[in-house]
Amino acid sequence: MSIKVKRSRAQPMSRLLGGGGELAPLMRTARLIARAQQHLRDHLPDEVGEHVHVGGFREGKLTIITDRAVWLTWLRYEQQRLLTLLHQLPEFAAVTGFTLKVRPVRPLKVPARQVRQLPAPAADEIAACAADTENPRLKRALERLASHAQPRD
Repeated sequence: MSIKVKRSRAQPMSRLLGGGGELAPLMRTARLIARAQQHLRDHLPDEVGEHVHVGGFREGKLTIITDRAVWLTWLRYEQQRLLTLLHQLPEFAAVTGFTLKVRPVRPLKVPARQVRQLPAPAADEIAACAADTENPRLKRALERLASHAQPRD
């Protein structure tokens, strides 16, 4: 059994992103979502705009994602006004409603850095061990470890 290598050439970006390319529909959808996002943010109050994100478009419904339930409630009350806003854009005339979702954004918790201190007497002992050691790799490792000692006052 042999494995034949498929000899395909790299395609130019214009072909991939152009009218008949594979990525063209994806890029068009991304541009439409970005345009809807910007249009909504321009017309929403400032305190709401930063919490509202357009997530996608499927079967005539635009998915709107927010980070807190309070903004979801506000969006439910404002659905008709938002629909009217979107219908101002010709690309979104087919939008019949919204799918509203809450996706809380949790900031990453960076673990507190635990800095270990090496007392000066311990560093002296490690340096003495390094001086008595014949193995060069172990000697370098012990010397590096001893160099982490606290500075003497």
